[in-house]
Amino acid sequence: MAGLMHLVVHNYNELLESKKDPMVDSWFLMSSPMPVLSILSFYLYFVLKLGPQLMATRKAFNLQGILVAYNFYQVLFSLWLCTMPFRVGALGYIFKHGCQPADQARNPFSIAVSNGAWWYFFSKIVELLDTVFFVLRKKQNQVTFLHVYHHTITALFSWGYLKFLPGEQGVVIGCLNSVVHVIMYFYYMVAAMGPKYQKYIWWKKYMTWIQLVQFCVMLAYLLCLLAYDCKLSKALTFFFISNVAIFLYLFSDFYRKAYKKKEKIG
Repeated sequence: MAGLMHLVVHNYNELLESKKDPMVDSWFLMSSPMPVLSILSFYLYFVLKLGPQLMATRKAFNLQGILVAYNFYQVLFSLWLCTMPFRVGALGYIFKHGCQPADQARNPFSIAVSNGAWWYFFSKIVELLDTVFFVLRKKQNQVTFLHVYHHTITALFSWGYLKFLPGEQGVVIGCLNSVVHVIMYFYYMVAAMGPKYQKYIWWKKYMTWIQLVQFCVMLAYLLCLLAYDCKLSKALTFFFISNVAIFLYLFSDFYRKAYKKKEKIG
């Protein structure tokens, strides 16, 4: 066992040194995996065990004002994120150069990609509050495997992407995801405003449909990178494909159970 642990630590240190970027390492939460692993470990402990225990004998918190403000912030932040590739010329660079990777030197494009990736990672840490609010409002039925898995994995993978495998693929994936989050958090904001606004969110079931379309577009883009043998990191491309495929399956299963069964009953 000690030999296995030594091998894991040795391989991690070797990978860390080969992919070490002093600029990225100097950013908040990026110097080592311990901070993000600690955050995610406490998140899982709180939303799955500690939080429900603490709320068992308490009334649900009324967080209406906080939720409206939080979701409004998320709409603005997601809008800022999805426009970032256009503002720094990242998408233009990708479409112009196609399958050719950017120069690995610290040029403006690679710096912009890394900077955008950190803000995307930061957004995933902030989004862990989605689940915390469910727990504090005693909405434990909404703390599903899909919800917790999605939040945990996206936070962990976005950290790993920036730390070890930054690439142009992440720009397209992050931009698409941020566009969907603008719509999603706008829905949550209106829903949090109270019953008299519910008539404006009749399109609730289409939220999952929008997310499914997002995953299909992502998958098509990533498969095209492989089909055209693009000179980009294939490890990163396969990494994204496996993650997107899992999300596509989980969200499809959720949509089928939540809406298709209701339609049959109706």
